Amino acid sequence: MITESLKLLFTRDLNKLKLEIESYQNEENLWKIDKNILNSAGNLALHLVGNISHFVGAILGNSGYVRNRELEFSLKNIPRTELIQQIEVTLESVILTFDKLSAEDMEKEYPLEPLGYTMTTEYFLIHLIGHLNYHLGQINYHRRLLDVK
Repeated sequence: MITESLKLLFTRDLNKLKLEIESYQNEENLWKIDKNILNSAGNLALHLVGNISHFVGAILGNSGYVRNRELEFSLKNIPRTELIQQIEVTLESVILTFDKLSAEDMEKEYPLEPLGYTMTTEYFLIHLIGHLNYHLGQINYHRRLLDVK
């Protein structure tokens, strides 16, 4: 069933996000920007946590999470341990939410129109996994390019 597949993909990729953040040799470099790299890995991680916690945890799972998107890009120098904790909390919320979703839920219209048009929950969750991977790739590139001692 696609619900289980999506749960496994979100779990895999949130764990990969955690690994990327842990892999920085110099914690300060999580927040580094340079030339045309305008978003730090730390801010991209905060953005992913906010995005998934809102659209999956709060909207589908009724977690009570309240998103502040502006802070996802304006906060700086959050300790690595706190970023990792936020990723872990997000992962727990994703698992709890997916465990409650049925095949019928996936075919229902997603409650919001974040892309500007109506879509099924399944469609939007597939979009979100693509969004997660897009930024995960940016973080990996950021680390390999800018994480120098």
